[in-house]
Amino acid sequence: MSDEDDIILSDLDDEELVQQMFDDLYDGLKEEIEEAVNILLERGWQPYDILTKALVGGMTIVGHDFRDGILFVPEVLLAANAMKGGMSILKPLLAETGAPRMGSMVIGTVKGDIHDIGKNLVSMMMEGAGFEVVDIGINNAVEAYLEALDEHKPDILGMSALLTTTMPYMKVVIDTMVEQGLRDDYIVLVGGAPLNEEFGKAIGADGYCRDAAVAVEMAKEYVARKHNQMSA
Repeated sequence: MSDEDDIILSDLDDEELVQQMFDDLYDGLKEEIEEAVNILLERGWQPYDILTKALVGGMTIVGHDFRDGILFVPEVLLAANAMKGGMSILKPLLAETGAPRMGSMVIGTVKGDIHDIGKNLVSMMMEGAGFEVVDIGINNAVEAYLEALDEHKPDILGMSALLTTTMPYMKVVIDTMVEQGLRDDYIVLVGGAPLNEEFGKAIGADGYCRDAAVAVEMAKEYVARKHNQMSA
């Protein structure tokens, strides 16, 4: 037994506990994260502070190391799963307190494409950054996107494709949004292995996201800009 195994979370002061949560998130330890969230709640922490300072703080480190090639997809999925454990405790409490949100997003893979690992990773990382995410799954026709936009009124629409044959469908969705006069109401972000920045520009998306970490950074930037315009 190393000293590591003997850490009793409740013995740590708040600052040490948050640091420990950063480590536990990084290592994908779901039960420890759930325990730590409950300890902070017992100590009178606001759910929003636990979300931003502990969970989002920890996932930011994970995101940076993923971007820099230090962590890989399996580790990020484990971290995101641990984050989800903490979030499931906080979600009902956040709803009660009407906590401020980073923003919201509808995301789905396009028609003809059934790949979802990249999309799931983006969803998890976005939730990790404090966004509310509605994932409409795979193989989405334009109608499915439009219905989700109408129902959820998100800030962002995210579309994913992994096949060169399905990527052009993103343009169908964007063109339809333009025809219906909806395009300017949403930030449209696209991603997937065969895409690149030129393609994103060509189809009229706001941004092309190389990976999940970039998606989060771009989403934050655009939403901040959108809020600034609205308050101006």
